[in-house]
Amino acid sequence: MARIRDVWVNWFEGEENGYNICPFHEWRSEDRIEVLDIAEVVKVTERLYERLENSLEALPRELLDAIYRKSALRKNMSKLPLDYCFIATTGTATLVVDTLGYETPIRKSRLTPRQEKLAIEAIEQSEEPACGEEGEPIEKEYHILSPHPNYMYGLTRKERQLKQLLFMIIDQLDVSGQEAEIRYWYTEWAPAKYMEIQMMSGEEALRKLYEEVSEGWSDAHYHLCEAMAKGQPFFEKIWDMQHESEMHK
Repeated sequence: MARIRDVWVNWFEGEENGYNICPFHEWRSEDRIEVLDIAEVVKVTERLYERLENSLEALPRELLDAIYRKSALRKNMSKLPLDYCFIATTGTATLVVDTLGYETPIRKSRLTPRQEKLAIEAIEQSEEPACGEEGEPIEKEYHILSPHPNYMYGLTRKERQLKQLLFMIIDQLDVSGQEAEIRYWYTEWAPAKYMEIQMMSGEEALRKLYEEVSEGWSDAHYHLCEAMAKGQPFFEKIWDMQHESEMHK
């Protein structure tokens, strides 16, 4: 293992999908950037890296023991040791992880390009074997509230977040929506299919709506999300937060 200094981190907490851990070029001015005075760099297998990035599963005990209190946060003019915080790298990809004292990767951050380069160079000079099991990553199950990465590929931070909001609203519609309401929203999305939609059950209409909005992001997605969020305080708040963030970018 090795260490690097002055590491900028932008924590994303409770994320189980790597696409929600934003790369440096997507960081926003209102994000709370912290600085690690020193950070332990650990070489990990592809399989463990995938687990760290895309799950909230417990870390291996040998890894926790090896990194215990070896990284520290800079707080004013002092250093604050962090129980289980480290930079994981496969030699090509890197991720900063902090468990907040627990055993699971609760918060995660990407690195700046320069610090990512330093972390990879530091571990290349180390002869430590990679931590974690070898083999192919275990296939993860995705669902409407944890969408497959293919549905997020190529989207900006704002587009990903609005798309996840749209999925949340559709999921809520599945729970509480009446058939007529479901058909109404599908018609808003695909007005040319009006007659066809009127013949569908609510279940079929909802399934087709989800399948169609899953692909990409467009003005049609944007306007549907805006319309469906309107009048629902919780969803409206998330919608408004995304637009406030964009204004301060």
